[in-house]
Amino acid sequence: MQIGRQEQTQHHLSQAKVVCFHCGLTLQQGFNFSATVFGVSQKMCCRGCQSVAESIVENGLEDYYKHRTELPKTAEDLVPDVLLQLALYDHPEVQKSFVLDGEGDYKEASLILEGITCAACVWLNERHLNQLSGVISVNVNYGSQRARVRWNDHQIKLSQILAEINKIGYHAHPFSAQQQDALRQQQRKSDFRRLAVAGLSAGQVMMIAVALYAGPAQGLEFATAQLLRWFSFVLTIPAITYAAWPFYVSAWCSIRNRQVGMDVPISLGLMTGFVGSVWATVHGQGVVYFDTLTMLVFFLLGTRYLERNAREKSIEASENLLRLAPVMATKVEGQTQTLTPVMELKLGDLILARPGETIAADGKVVTGESSVDESLLTGESRPLPKSLGAQVFAGSINYESPLTIQVTAIAENTMLAGISRLLDRAQAEKPKLAETADRVAAYFTSALLVTVALVALVWWQIQPDRILEIVLTVLVVSCPCALSLAAPAAFAAAGSHLIERGVLLTRGHALETLAKVTHFVFDKTGTLTLGQLSLVNTITHADLDAEACLQLAASLEKHSEHALAKAFLNAQGHHPVQLATEVKNIPGQGVEGLVAGLKLRLGNAKLHQTFSADLAQEYLSGATVVWLSDETRLLATFVLADQTRPEAQALIQKLKQQGLQVSILSGDSAEAVSHFAKLVGVDDWNAACSPADKLAHLHALQAQGAVVAMVGDGINDAPVLAAAQVSMAMGSGTQMARATGDVVLLTEHLLEIEHALVTSRFGISVIRQNFIWAIAYNLVTLPFAATGLLSPWMAAIGMSVSSLIVVLNALRLK
Repeated sequence: MQIGRQEQTQHHLSQAKVVCFHCGLTLQQGFNFSATVFGVSQKMCCRGCQSVAESIVENGLEDYYKHRTELPKTAEDLVPDVLLQLALYDHPEVQKSFVLDGEGDYKEASLILEGITCAACVWLNERHLNQLSGVISVNVNYGSQRARVRWNDHQIKLSQILAEINKIGYHAHPFSAQQQDALRQQQRKSDFRRLAVAGLSAGQVMMIAVALYAGPAQGLEFATAQLLRWFSFVLTIPAITYAAWPFYVSAWCSIRNRQVGMDVPISLGLMTGFVGSVWATVHGQGVVYFDTLTMLVFFLLGTRYLERNAREKSIEASENLLRLAPVMATKVEGQTQTLTPVMELKLGDLILARPGETIAADGKVVTGESSVDESLLTGESRPLPKSLGAQVFAGSINYESPLTIQVTAIAENTMLAGISRLLDRAQAEKPKLAETADRVAAYFTSALLVTVALVALVWWQIQPDRILEIVLTVLVVSCPCALSLAAPAAFAAAGSHLIERGVLLTRGHALETLAKVTHFVFDKTGTLTLGQLSLVNTITHADLDAEACLQLAASLEKHSEHALAKAFLNAQGHHPVQLATEVKNIPGQGVEGLVAGLKLRLGNAKLHQTFSADLAQEYLSGATVVWLSDETRLLATFVLADQTRPEAQALIQKLKQQGLQVSILSGDSAEAVSHFAKLVGVDDWNAACSPADKLAHLHALQAQGAVVAMVGDGINDAPVLAAAQVSMAMGSGTQMARATGDVVLLTEHLLEIEHALVTSRFGISVIRQNFIWAIAYNLVTLPFAATGLLSPWMAAIGMSVSSLIVVLNALRLK
């Protein structure tokens, strides 16, 4: 029956003039639709079949027509399953888990790209997708094989983008940390298998090579030597085919895209040596290099295995963040608690976080008090106290008691996802040093191929029987592997080290620019200070003590939304307050009300003009002063000020010790900034600065040749953060500041700024050491190889050890 249906189908397909090639319906007269399938124009019954057929062909799915066993019976059957699956990704509910909605119709998604084998693959995907109408930007990270795509949903759908990727031979699907880890484990196992095969092959061939090398001196017979050569040939095949396959694929990608990658000379060397050795084996004369080839493949794979592991440490650090968030949450509806997928939560929903559980979404605490571990998000090692109104983040762990949380952000809108996007951006953007190394490696590889041709020509004139040996040695010894690894390995190690300490590099250039900084410019409020007023002093004027006065003030402010109210309530702590009645807010002055039958006023000098003679006292410079009074007397003076961050003064001192200039640009009053600058030890400061003023000061410094690092946290800092050579945003600051910053300080420890500076300088030093070593190695060994003073096996060991030294040197940054 199955065979009969296939024959019937082929009969229908052959009757292109009678029935529709796609659906099999009889063609109506007067309709002239067609589509090219298998290179032949096929008749279609309608525009719908024509469109579907063209889509199938354009997406590389023509095999659908080869493998179908019967014609479709329903409209749904007209579209292959692959296209239907891609269309599912356009559904809003499906997109909730991995698509970030931007302004208007703009959207952004993180995708896994399968099939990426080299930098040429990255180039091909980026170039192809950037040409599509509606695609705003595409950044593909070669290390993690992730792509971040931004598009206009009105102009192009995500399913179309995924189909275009399929069209050029790659497979894309939404990023999942778990799935990505599974793919990475699969790749790691594959790499290890290739390494094992190459190692076993090299070990066996090397044992035979010992006999071949010692044979002439020990009277080895020709027939025995020839047999050993054939054994070596057979044992080399697994290494030169299966184990070395990634080199050939990468070299072919480079050639196909008219580029010269470092795997081109490696592949040429392997193929040249293998073909020459096979020829010598078949003809029974000449030298065979099976030992050198297997050893070269083994050392190369070993070095790259170590380098890949080092690079993936940085990538895994970012993906570990995404694994923090649970997939299920306990949703609270009245007295009912239900286990609900996080993707089904909506803004405003209430969720329960029990002790020991991971918080499922960003939100605010509505009931309960506990401590929360945010160490993996911020680097803060101590659990942070959380009470009513406190902000909590997805991925943090609740410690002590249950918290009921009102959801404010889920999925791609959480702080966790935001950090991941910044990491994606940093890993996708290639630093200038890495770009320079790639260009140098490309030029060097091109020059190497020319050199090989010249060396071969010279040796053809001098000693033709040594051409194969010399060419193989030159190709192997001068491969620019170490040069290409010099910068990426160091950047990956430094980035992984810093994120573990709560410092997130969000731009590719951040590390190398930070190392060149000559001037640090700080915003004051929220950067060097906590950005919130705290009660620093209470002065009593009547028979009530300070604690009683504070309790009365907190009673008046309990239901106020004013910024000062939080300072009083925080100072009161967990102590109970009396209930104030007839509370009235007086705009621009303060608040008044009844507490235990006593009419009280709490506010500024305007609210207490009756006591003006008592208000003229000098208080802390730059502080906010609030008075409490009843109807007949002044009860207390409260002095509130923004608190300096604990490590601010130590940070300024350490920066100065490193020879850096430090300035403060603040929008606060001159009095407040002057007092604060003196407190932390900054001599150069400017007060009452608007965003434009800050920008002007920054440009003035840059005009004098300063390389400026700007540290800020607010919306008004965004322009100056963008203008600085390198910008550092406080993780507790605004979303705009974090998006503008090249470096985001997730932790509250200011001294991590100085540590990032030290790490950047050490990192650039390591990269320079790697460059010097790689270039010096090639310059020294190339003449020896070209003049025949090196053997191919020596070249293989030297090149591999050179790459290994570069990787191990980079790992010192860990």
